[in-house]
Amino acid sequence: MLERVWGNIEKQRFSPLYLLYGSESFLLQETYERLVKAALGEEEHEWNLAVYDCEETPVQAALEEAETVPFFGERRVILIKHPYFFTAEKDKEIEHDLAKLEAYFKAPAPFSIVVFFAPYDKLDERKKITKLAKEHSEVVVAASLAEGELRAWVRRRIESQGAQISDEAIDALLRRAGTQLAALANEINKLALFAGPGGTVEAEAVEQLVARTPEENVFALVEQVAKRNIPAALQTFYDLLENNEEPIKILALLAGHFRLLAQVKWLAQAGYGQTQIASALKVHPFRVKLALGQAARFSEQELAKAIDELAAADYEVKSGAMDRRLAVELLLMRWGGRQ
Repeated sequence: MLERVWGNIEKQRFSPLYLLYGSESFLLQETYERLVKAALGEEEHEWNLAVYDCEETPVQAALEEAETVPFFGERRVILIKHPYFFTAEKDKEIEHDLAKLEAYFKAPAPFSIVVFFAPYDKLDERKKITKLAKEHSEVVVAASLAEGELRAWVRRRIESQGAQISDEAIDALLRRAGTQLAALANEINKLALFAGPGGTVEAEAVEQLVARTPEENVFALVEQVAKRNIPAALQTFYDLLENNEEPIKILALLAGHFRLLAQVKWLAQAGYGQTQIASALKVHPFRVKLALGQAARFSEQELAKAIDELAAADYEVKSGAMDRRLAVELLLMRWGGRQ
C-alpha cells in the first residue's frame, strides 16, 4: 500500500485528503515529505504550506486555511498534527468543531491537500469522525516493517542513492544499527556515500563504519558468555565503559536481554512462531529471530538464574554494597565458570 501511495504522489496523482497513522513515525514523516516535495515548489512553501497542531489549535483554523485559495500556485498543503479526536483519548481543553470537519470530509477544497498526521498505534473505529476520515481519505498505515519488508526498504534506500548492498551487509547493518528506521537511514546515507555511485556496500564496510548500539554490544557480550569466552566478554564490557556507558545501565540492558531470551524460549517451546512471538512481546521480528538463535545456547534454568543474579547485583550496586564495575565483572566471570 505504501509503495502505491508513494507511486501516485510521484506521478502527482494527489488525493485532497490523507490520513497517515501508525507507530512507525519515520514512515509517516517520509510520506509527508514526499508529498510536499511533489506538490509544491520550494518557493511556494512560505505561501502555500501550513502546519497546525490539534493539541494547540482548533481543527477549524486549519480547515479555514484549506478553504483559502492558494497564492502564486496551484495548490495548498495543510498538515494537521496530533488529531487525537480520531482516537479513544479524552477531549482536551481545545474545542474542535468536528461538525465542520465532517462537512469538509464530504466536500474537500479541490485546491488543497490536507494531511492528518496521527502517530498513534490505533484509531477509534467506533467514532463517526474516524469512519469518515477513513472513508474519504487516502489512508497510510505505518506499522513496524516485517523482516522482509525491512530488508527491502534498506535495499531500496541504498539504490535510490546510486549504490548497491549485499545480503550479508544488510544482515550486518540490522544487527549493528537495530531496526529503527531513523537510525538506519542515517547509517545508509553514510554507507552509500562510502560506496559511491555504482559501488556495492559489503559487510566489511558495515563493520568498519557502523557503530554498535548499546543493545548490540550487550547482544555480543551475551553471545561471548554463551561461548564461555569471558576475556572477550570483559573486553566488550570495557569498550562500553570507554564509550561512557554506565555499569548500572549495562546491568539493566543485560537484565532486559536475558528476560527477552527467557520469554522467546518459553513461547517457542509453547508452539509460537517468530511472528507470533514478536507480536506478543511487542518486539521487532528481526530481534526475535536473533534472540531465538541465542536462547538456544542456554537452558531455561541458566536463563532464570542469570535473571536472578542480575537482580541481586542491581540491588547490591544501588544499595552501595558493591562497586558498580566490579559487580558486572564478577557476574561475567561467574557465568564463564559454568559448564
